[in-house]
Order: sequence, then structure tokens, then C-alpha cells
Amino acid sequence: MRRWWADAVFYQVYPRSFADSNGDGVGDLDGVRAGLDYLAALGVDALWLNPVMVSPMADHGYDVADPRDVDPLFGDLEALDRLLAAAHARGIRITMDLVPNHTSSAHPWFVEALADPRRRDRYIFRDGRGPHGDTPPNNWVSVFGGPAWTRVTEPDGAPGQWYLHLFDPAQPDLNWNHPAVFEDLEKTLRFWLDRGIDGFRIDVAHGMAKPPELPDMAVTDTALLRNSDDDPRFDNDSVHDIHRFIRTVLDDYPEAVAVGEVWVHGNERFARYLRPDELHLGFNFRLVQADFDAGEVHDAIDNAIAAADLAGATPTWTLSNHDVEREVTRYGGGARGLARARAMALVMLALPGAVFIYNGEELGLP
Repeated sequence: MRRWWADAVFYQVYPRSFADSNGDGVGDLDGVRAGLDYLAALGVDALWLNPVMVSPMADHGYDVADPRDVDPLFGDLEALDRLLAAAHARGIRITMDLVPNHTSSAHPWFVEALADPRRRDRYIFRDGRGPHGDTPPNNWVSVFGGPAWTRVTEPDGAPGQWYLHLFDPAQPDLNWNHPAVFEDLEKTLRFWLDRGIDGFRIDVAHGMAKPPELPDMAVTDTALLRNSDDDPRFDNDSVHDIHRFIRTVLDDYPEAVAVGEVWVHGNERFARYLRPDELHLGFNFRLVQADFDAGEVHDAIDNAIAAADLAGATPTWTLSNHDVEREVTRYGGGARGLARARAMALVMLALPGAVFIYNGEELGLP
């Protein structure tokens, strides 16, 4: 049976800048709802909402303080219910961002961890190196630059342990060896699925598990690591246990979809995430990374299809998202960039599989 997501057009909505319903200068869920007729006219099958959960917004909502509520910046749970009902009435599904790699430093778990060293096992805390513990536990760097470790001040005011954050210091990484982390994720999944959400885009889907020995990095240039399948910060085996766990929950909701942000590059390694008991779809960034060049585009398409075929899965395609330059700009800007972007949109929409369009892309925005 062909699943609805196998050839769907997903439209990525960045709620904060999409549409403002109440004139406060910030886009919101009622603003998204007001744009549904426009999106239906485009032929959109599903929306992917960037994070709308409670957050201090240190990283645009990817620092989640409460994964089971809506941040007042965007409305409330009733606003989300209105959006769901209106979208479903138009045959449009709604998927949400899921951020399982880390929480906000304002999450109650982390607040407890700072106040009581005995409550730190749901995160990755370590003693520092050196006689006074004033050197980070290893030489890992953050994806955002700088050390991946921040030292805390203990309740008695003394310098204390260090905690891991592969992104911003306000985003402490969770310890996926702790059963409470799995239990809480299941609560979150079922909370939104029971409310009518149609699936999730899983942030940093390749990076949640960390090798237990936390080895030093031979290379600390994040640009080089972005293109490496041997990044020592990630446990490329244990992470699949997490995805299998997520899939067991989603299998109780047969129409739900899990889409993973998977930054790995070998076809075989990418295919492992798409095995029948893991992700339904894996974000393929090959077209994003290809220049406007016939050979590069040809190779990107061939490899993306080959990787999906290895798993018996459907490929995905995207040219833009919130993390990269829009393609009009990437392809040179102006009239030339727009013409190239239109050509690539035609190529992408003609390919087999699911397509992800970033809001404003259909307008040719730079």
C-alpha cells in the first residue's frame, strides 16, 4: 500500500516569520491557519512546523523547555487545535519538529541538575581534566563554534562539573542511556499524536547517541566534520536503538510519519536509518549541497535514489530550509539565480519521492 507521505509535497513553515494574526510583529499559529487556503491552492499535502513548543528562544525554538505545550509567542494549545482542524478539513496534514538531542537549559530537568549534582544523570556531566578540573573533559567543539562543554557553578559557589552541548550552551545534550529520557520522549510523542499531529521531523537524527568513552577529536574543524561519516561525537550504532524506539510508538498510529534530519553521506550509512523498523523518510541534502552544474546535480540525484533503494525506501528532495541560503541566492542571485532556482524546482518536483519546500521558496525569495 502506497503511504500518503511517499510522494507528498511538504511545505516547511517557519511560524515566527510566516504570518502574524494579531499585529504583535511575530508570526503565530493563527497566522498559519489564515494561510491554509493559499497553501491548499499550491497543492501542498502536508506542513512541517518549525518548533512552536515552550522555549526561551536561544536557538529559535530548538531549545525546548516544555516539549508538551505551545509557547505563548505562537498562541496556545487551542490555537494548535484550530490549525489542525482547519488543515485536516482541507486535506493537509501537520507534522512538527521534534528535538530529542537536547533540551533548553531552562527545562526543569536541567534546573534540577544545577541545583543538585545527584540529579545530573539525564544529561552528560563530567569532571574536568587537570588537577583543578578546569579543562573540559575532552576537546569536542560545538557545531556553533567554540568548546562543546560549559562548566557549572556548584550550589556552594565552587567551580564544578562540565556539561556537554553540541550546539548552544543553552542546549544541554540529553543522556540517551537513561531510561527516563526514553520514557519522556514517549510521553511527548503520544501527547502530540493523540492531539492529531500527523508526524514529526526529527532534529539531529544522527547525533543523539554519544560514544560512552567520549574520545578526543582528531579534527576539530566543524566544516570538515560536517562532511565526515567518522565524527567521534556521534555513536553511529546506538542511535538506531533510539529510532527503533520511536518507530514502535509511531506504529501505534499507522498514518504517522517520522522524517529524520540525517547528516551522513555514505549511501549505505544513510540507508541504515531507513530500515523498515526505523525512519519512514530521511532528509536528503544532496541537492542543497550541489552547485548548479549538470554533473553535480546528476550525481546528487543518482546517489539519493541509490541510498533509498538500498533500504527499499522512498527518496526525499529539498533545495532550501531554515539552515541554508535560499537557492535563488545560492545560484547567483538576481535574474540568473531566479531562473536557475525555477529550473531546479522543476527538476525536484519531477523526481520520484517526497519533496520539502521552504516557505517563500515558491515566490522565488532571495
